[in-house]
Amino acid sequence: MAMITAILPISIANATPIYKVVDEQTGHVTFTDRPQSYEQQTDKQVSQTDVVTNVTANNNANNRSDTNFKGTSATSSQAVAPLVLQQAASNSTKFSQINYQLTMLEPSEARAYRRPAQSIDVKLELRPALQDGDSVGIYLDGNEVAQGLSVSIATVDILPGTHSIQAIIKNKAGRTLSQIERTVYVIQNTVILQNKKKVAMQMLAYERLPWRKKMLLKLRQKDSYLQKVESSQPVTNDAFTKR
Repeated sequence: MAMITAILPISIANATPIYKVVDEQTGHVTFTDRPQSYEQQTDKQVSQTDVVTNVTANNNANNRSDTNFKGTSATSSQAVAPLVLQQAASNSTKFSQINYQLTMLEPSEARAYRRPAQSIDVKLELRPALQDGDSVGIYLDGNEVAQGLSVSIATVDILPGTHSIQAIIKNKAGRTLSQIERTVYVIQNTVILQNKKKVAMQMLAYERLPWRKKMLLKLRQKDSYLQKVESSQPVTNDAFTKR
């Protein structure tokens, strides 16, 4: 029994701390139990975390991995892995968030536009440039009308009244990173509206006339047109025409 006991491997649990390595140039975060591999690199910032893992004495140090910790025991790795992944995701999210400065150049203030003669020109300024996966959307009353930093919105189909122009920056997940809003007013062009009403009333009055009066009206319009044509012709000198 004594010999069998001596032959059996004895597992001695040692607490091994986990270190966080941050690449100062890219912001990439790596978790490792071998900080000496990174301490000599000037662009790496190494700091110890509160996470520890139990390593048995008969495990080979060469089987360890900076990302998955394959050298740890099955029980300890299952307990530590979610914590490590959670911290890595948290740090990755912090570095991926950009503080965008979004400015609406046009319209620069609350402004009125005549419908349908005028269009609403929207121009944006963004600093810094968009990162991969982020996008800028331009909205009219909550409905997206374009993506990018500029658009011209026709007012012909917009009802007179108060309207909202929004510019929103979102990431891949649809989360809003920055936004800006402006109020505009759309009013009806009274001159065009009055001319349209006048023409409509004239057409309605013409349709109500009996056919005899319609024919007489057409003859009068024809005579008036001929008189305009004759009056517009150039007058020649009789002396020159005789020659």
